[in-house]
Amino acid sequence: MGSVSLNVPAPRRGGGRRISCHCSPALLNLLMFLALLSTNALALLAFFSSSSPAAVHDPSAATASAASTISDHVAAIAREIDTSSHLPHRADGLPPELLLFLSPHALPLGRDARTGLTHMPASVAHSCFRSPTTLSLLAAFMSYDPHAACPRNATLQQHRLLSKACEPLPRRRCLSRGPRTAPLPASNMGVDSRRWVKPRHDYEFLLDDVLRLSAIRIRIGLDVAGGAANFAARMRDRGVTVVTTVLDNAGKPMNEFVAARGLFPLLLSPAHRFPFYDGVFDLVHVGTNALDEGGAPSMGNSGTEEALEFFMFDVDRVLRVGGLLWIDSYLCQSEERRQLVVNLIERFGYKKLKWMAGEKAGTGSAKTALYLSALLQKPAKG
Repeated sequence: MGSVSLNVPAPRRGGGRRISCHCSPALLNLLMFLALLSTNALALLAFFSSSSPAAVHDPSAATASAASTISDHVAAIAREIDTSSHLPHRADGLPPELLLFLSPHALPLGRDARTGLTHMPASVAHSCFRSPTTLSLLAAFMSYDPHAACPRNATLQQHRLLSKACEPLPRRRCLSRGPRTAPLPASNMGVDSRRWVKPRHDYEFLLDDVLRLSAIRIRIGLDVAGGAANFAARMRDRGVTVVTTVLDNAGKPMNEFVAARGLFPLLLSPAHRFPFYDGVFDLVHVGTNALDEGGAPSMGNSGTEEALEFFMFDVDRVLRVGGLLWIDSYLCQSEERRQLVVNLIERFGYKKLKWMAGEKAGTGSAKTALYLSALLQKPAKG
């Protein structure tokens, strides 16, 4: 067999001889194989080791662990909803359509790898089941013939449920009867030709003055509890699109009336979270009673500071930075109530562009009503 000669030059400062090594090819191949094998073994050991300090302090490992914990929590919540005890002791008298909707539905792609769930329960508000009266009303709402026309009193039942914060409602498999065929009355709907256009009271701001004070262009707005959408109609004349939250009251077809005016009605109970993305509105208009309604009076929370906080934080959420919050002629029944609202507003740190507060005379009551009107600009949060 031949041999391989390795000649290694000697350092220049130590002398002049070269170092020479004669090795057989078989021995050299064996040495290279052993080196490769040991390198791979060390790499595998490092990969599968879970107790090394690097693995413990790896940020990606911590993120994966946190995500796994969140998934476990989501799965636990979903299983709790799935096995909830709202219905079993009340299910006997519920209509089949409601039970069918409330039954867990199989996920279209099978088992979810993160949560381990194979079925998902339906989405229905918890408040729908909190009292026998509301549950009875919900059962009547879901009593219908599938694939046929919806009952004639379905609209009234729907609004009664929404006023009790039973939202979202279950979907139904019946055909809507559509709007009424009789013409909508144009009178007694609260249409006022002077409101926001000509001065009526000191505490009422005019639209043109508000738009002039804005630091940004007002393009789209939200009117909370806007009634017949008179505010939206005035803003449309100035090129501004306004969505009006409307809840029919006392049988008045307010949503149909607003739509007949070519405006956008949004059927929404006062206690419900706004179904909009964060920071999409340039203007939020809060009318005379919206602050009280936003406190969910049907749930007995209209006087609490917490109920107002939930409402105001949701208003702040949908309003963009630099946008305007217009509290329009809010009437308070006591100084304590007015101070509660004022303290809550000041916590947000909004810039006061206009501010009017005082007593309203001529209310026809022995108690003096207090009013508050404010035009506020949302600041950038740190």
